[in-house]
Amino acid sequence: MIKVLVIDDSAVMRGFLGRVVGAQPDMELLGVASDPLFAIDRIRRAPPDVITLDVEMPRMNGLDFLRKLMALRPIPVVMVSSLTREGADATVRALELGAVDFFPKPSSFEALDAVGAEIAEKIRTASQARVGRRTWAMGEPDLVPVPASAALAPASAGGIVAIGASTGGVEALRRILPRLPIAMPPIVVAQHMLPGFTQSFATRLDALCALRVQEARDDQPAQPGHAYIAPGGRHLVVVRRGDGYRLRITDDAPVNRHRPSVETLFKSVGEAAGAAATALMLTGMGADGASAMLAMRRRGATTLAQDEASSVVFGMPRQAIALGGVQEVLPLDGIAARLQALCLRAAG
Repeated sequence: MIKVLVIDDSAVMRGFLGRVVGAQPDMELLGVASDPLFAIDRIRRAPPDVITLDVEMPRMNGLDFLRKLMALRPIPVVMVSSLTREGADATVRALELGAVDFFPKPSSFEALDAVGAEIAEKIRTASQARVGRRTWAMGEPDLVPVPASAALAPASAGGIVAIGASTGGVEALRRILPRLPIAMPPIVVAQHMLPGFTQSFATRLDALCALRVQEARDDQPAQPGHAYIAPGGRHLVVVRRGDGYRLRITDDAPVNRHRPSVETLFKSVGEAAGAAATALMLTGMGADGASAMLAMRRRGATTLAQDEASSVVFGMPRQAIALGGVQEVLPLDGIAARLQALCLRAAG
């Protein structure tokens, strides 16, 4: 049984989430609390397997509580966020601090029941997540300096990097992208995320990176020194145009139940770039992108995956490895250096 603790200052949300948990045959509701201070004693007496945590609460907000929890007693957390810009920014920060996933508060009471199954699935996924003590979460990532020669070196001609991620991907991307120099070829990212949150995610990364990071727009050129995040709820596709690439944003049906889909992005990059592409599969639940990664490898692309020890959920990398689509398996903190080595040639 998955033991769940609900922390939310809204009596309506506490009641709703309690009913969702109670209706699942594989879950047990340990209790509900109106704020983190009330929850601390419950956690000490009976540690839950998963916590659902409201972002905005009185006395101690969700981010402050999450930061302390991940530094002292890590437990998988699913955040409950608002759909405001401030809520989206706080949610991205929570994912960086170690929250496994999030779901937005429904816009009306009538919409609550429609999202119950999705919330239950997020709790199940969180219960399988690997979370560890986040001592670095008290500040910014411990960035690795880029050698001056690498920062000035031109990107490999025709190269492009495609990254796929799901659960745990926000934290992983925050550890990788700020360590890359401006001289990288275009980077395209499919991170499973809902509409309304990817703009905040891209803005947050942009502030940390030498690369220019932005939410991808339809029909824009993919430029070196830029990273493009697929918009939440839409597919990102790369097409060849002359000696470069352009981005297409589509509302096609979900693939592998996801939109954006890693499968869709990797398939398009493989067709557009062939052996000039590099693909990276990061932490996540499921198998999205595994088949397309194998197809990319068969076209001559370089294919990498995050290792199990550093993955929050070793689902997507495991499936890509099992299919034979992965050439190299790397720890999270070794990925940026490997991407530099693959994509940059020596200056001069």
